[in-house]
Amino acid sequence: MTTHDLPAGMVTAATRANELPYMPGFGNDFETEALPGALPQGQNSPQKCNYGLYGEQLSGTAFTAPSHQNERTWCYRIRPSVKHSGRYRKIDLPYWKSAPHVDPDVISLGQYRWDPVPHGDEALTWLTGMRSMTTAGDVNTQVGMASHVYLVTESMVDSYFYSADSELLVVPQEGRLRFCTELGVIDLAPQEIAILPRGLVYRVEVLEGPCRGFVCENYGQTFDLPGRGPIGANCMANRRDFKTPVAAFEDREVPSSLTIKWCGQFHETQIGHSPLDVVAWHGNYAPVKYDLTTYCPVGAILFDHPDPSIFTVLTAPSGVEGTANIDFVLFRERWMVAEDTFRPPWYHKNVMSELMGNIYGQYDAKPQGFVPGGMSLHNMMLPHGPDKTAFEGASTADLKPEKLDNTMSFMFETRFPQHLTAFAATEAPLQDDYIDCWDSLEKKFDGTPGLK
Repeated sequence: MTTHDLPAGMVTAATRANELPYMPGFGNDFETEALPGALPQGQNSPQKCNYGLYGEQLSGTAFTAPSHQNERTWCYRIRPSVKHSGRYRKIDLPYWKSAPHVDPDVISLGQYRWDPVPHGDEALTWLTGMRSMTTAGDVNTQVGMASHVYLVTESMVDSYFYSADSELLVVPQEGRLRFCTELGVIDLAPQEIAILPRGLVYRVEVLEGPCRGFVCENYGQTFDLPGRGPIGANCMANRRDFKTPVAAFEDREVPSSLTIKWCGQFHETQIGHSPLDVVAWHGNYAPVKYDLTTYCPVGAILFDHPDPSIFTVLTAPSGVEGTANIDFVLFRERWMVAEDTFRPPWYHKNVMSELMGNIYGQYDAKPQGFVPGGMSLHNMMLPHGPDKTAFEGASTADLKPEKLDNTMSFMFETRFPQHLTAFAATEAPLQDDYIDCWDSLEKKFDGTPGLK
């Protein structure tokens, strides 16, 4: 990762060679200040804050949420957020859709796969380049999700955004982005992910473009690490590998726009300054990034294939215990050693709806056609599994230890059916022949017992 200058007017607590500074941990209570003495000690709301700052709390949960689930951050900022808000006007971002969104002319029942959404000649920012693929649940009741592809070629200039509807899980596939947020700066590249909390104001800049990637918009409870059960305290995603930015702020008097996503609609207001003016903060409600190459997979070391849930990186719970509003699942490089076992994912139907994306390399259950930047959707209770090439290869392979290499795919999995948008059905590069990948599977039954 190369060194990049901070945006003009941005002041940060520290710098490191070759990368921005971050604080390790997931769900930690952090404290950080960009100016010495800006962070009050021993209390949250002193009568007067240092430097003439305003104290303000950003709450991600209800005040009365159980203490281990309560998410809030105290911010000490140049102006309170009410000065970043004025009269709003509705604006149209026609490609960004929210649930419930059911197009009567689109059939969502089916197994679908897309080639990468291509870059065009149009200059696109984080807002204008968002392309919704599926929606699920209801943004108004704060359940479910949406999946998007982003195409970004230009930085947001004196333009800022936050979603009141959702937190965003960002999965880059191509190019590098910088997220300048109220609570600090995150640089993001392929093989990394970031979580941007609901209500957090930020600006997105292009470091290396063009940029393409995937977004899971989570309407429900925030992402958390899954319980490991008998696996114990280690492996999978470890808390220390998540990185939260240090305090940084802008003190710039310049005409700016702030766009808010609220109940699926977009509203814009004009302000006379940058809203990224938090000089110090403490709390546990903050953006975070994670390096996917630090994910330590766990699998079978004797026989059989565990459920794909063993590869869950993050989960957002629903009201049903053990049934996620969203799971983020990672399929990365790993050793395959199981004996007398069909090693790729088996054929199945599932109560969950599975949207997959390919970051790089080849996915073992679909060695052909599922290319980097591509996506697939297997909706709830629709059968799916390996194509013939994968099935025949795995059924006849010499089962010695094998390194599954050059592969990184992921899944956004939800308990709700995912409805295709018109863009996904008519404009995105849908592989019309994907359903045919199972046509050549042969009937092998011969009635003879005991044969494999």
